[in-house]
Amino acid sequence: MSLSPRLAWLTGLVATLSLAAVVHILVVLTIPQNTSHSAYADVANFGPDRQFNLLPDVQPGAEPLPALDPAMKHAACRFTLDEGPVLFTASIPVPFWSIGLFNEAGEAVYSLNNRTSGSDILSMLLLTPEQLSIIRENPPEDLDELIVLEIPATNGFALLRAFVPHAHQSREVDTALSTAFCGSLS
Repeated sequence: MSLSPRLAWLTGLVATLSLAAVVHILVVLTIPQNTSHSAYADVANFGPDRQFNLLPDVQPGAEPLPALDPAMKHAACRFTLDEGPVLFTASIPVPFWSIGLFNEAGEAVYSLNNRTSGSDILSMLLLTPEQLSIIRENPPEDLDELIVLEIPATNGFALLRAFVPHAHQSREVDTALSTAFCGSLS
């Protein structure tokens, strides 16, 4: 018994679309394993670890990192908690600033801004649960003034962002971001 030409054509179309769907799904699922770079790796191109490095201004088609806001100035700091806790401090004289913490996979693990922190000054300590236990035994004098954040991941990066309300403040914001601190507690 043979299929009518119309039914044969329809069967071939369904088989082709099914195969295309399977191939598409396999390609999408293997993209993370085949990607040779990440935001964590890209941040290393802007300067040494454990210090904020000013990123170039965002230009259309030439963003230093994906999804940056062109109305903001940005500084990034790569860190590993294997070297000890990381202290972040900054004083940025603008109406809005924020800091985002990202793990090695580039996933946001924490975000804070001047409005939610209740202060124009950033003072945050990042550590692992084990490091927090050690700090509790002999806390620094200003521990109660810090936002203390424990995360299980040991590698990541911080992205400090500051809104530039007027072009004439650009240099002042650059200076504030360049002098922000990302380093050891002591």
